[in-house]
Amino acid sequence: MEFSKIIEPHCQMTAETVAECEVVLCVGDTTFLDYDNIVAKKEGYGPIGKGGNGLILHSALAIDPEIGQSLGMLWQKVWHREPKQKPPKDETPEQKKKRQAQARYEARKRPFEEKESYRWVEALTTIESSVSKSTRVIHVFDREGDIAEVFDKVRELQHTGVVVRAAQNRSLDPNSERLWFKLEAQPISLRQEIQLPETSKRSPRKAKLEVRFCQVNLRTPYRFDNRDPLEVYAVYAIEIDCPEGETPVEWMLLTTEAVTDASMATTIVRWYSYRWRVEEYHKILKSGCQVERYRLAADGMKALLGFLSIIAVELLHLTYLHRTQPDTNATELLNPLEIKVLKAKSPKLPKVLTVAWAVEAIARLGGYLEHRHKTPIGIQVLWRGWLKLHDLCEGWQLARET
Repeated sequence: MEFSKIIEPHCQMTAETVAECEVVLCVGDTTFLDYDNIVAKKEGYGPIGKGGNGLILHSALAIDPEIGQSLGMLWQKVWHREPKQKPPKDETPEQKKKRQAQARYEARKRPFEEKESYRWVEALTTIESSVSKSTRVIHVFDREGDIAEVFDKVRELQHTGVVVRAAQNRSLDPNSERLWFKLEAQPISLRQEIQLPETSKRSPRKAKLEVRFCQVNLRTPYRFDNRDPLEVYAVYAIEIDCPEGETPVEWMLLTTEAVTDASMATTIVRWYSYRWRVEEYHKILKSGCQVERYRLAADGMKALLGFLSIIAVELLHLTYLHRTQPDTNATELLNPLEIKVLKAKSPKLPKVLTVAWAVEAIARLGGYLEHRHKTPIGIQVLWRGWLKLHDLCEGWQLARET
């Protein structure tokens, strides 16, 4: 079965879910899946940098704009790069220079739709057509999504907006003033505190931000037919009182949403802080579902990836609810059959079946030791427990039908 045929029904269900929302965030990011150890089944995989070999996955995750809860996947794409031809063994430095220059020239000539960066625009257009017109979808991208084609495409779409972290100190119309210079000249409009999640480069902490904002006109590249400036708002957030040894946060955010007061500036910064949900999702896919440990031919791996991607969405939803709303009724997380199975497998039942009880019960199915209850529940334990719960539910249904 193809990856798209597995993931598309889930994406359609998510689109139906968010149709009830006036505004929904869609956080996008790309990750590399490394299968370099595959020797005999390399066809269908490709280079991913630093000598790796594997697949590239782009995920567009729906997020509640108020509390940051994941709502499901709205779009997902997987592909591989074609292996590059090896240069001649006797190539001289001058020949290498000419070959690389020719490759760059040919890359510039390629239609934008054939480039990897098209995925950012493809997400905008695909989700625009799948989500109800009554729902405004705000895409949230990191610096890799800071390309002029993204802002240009939004001009054509009816219920789509973006929040993108700027990667370039862009030139502004009409006098080529630079983006950072203009925002640094603005007065501080507010101070805001946000929670920063743990990453490979920092510990979790609360960050105090000073925020400036104003409207800007981005110069349109000459390759565009429409040369009108790209009218957006810039929100510039800088961390103050940063702990020693940590790198201060500095976000230059560009958005199509009108930021005319401090309240909306606060909202834009908060929305961008939810972008880490998609990184958490990819972490669950890799460390929890262990998607890179399998050794299959590419077609089989892409099919398996479709199933694992959906499970990772469910695990992200579960872990976030457990972290933020542990006392919520378990029915917010599980269906009646899943609750019935967990009750049958639990030695003791609390008076109220909460999310915290459900997560701990699932963890026990995955091998979590009851006497080590102070040890944090790991994602691999939840992954094993979630799979076992699904197997038990399937067995329960089969037993009732026979």
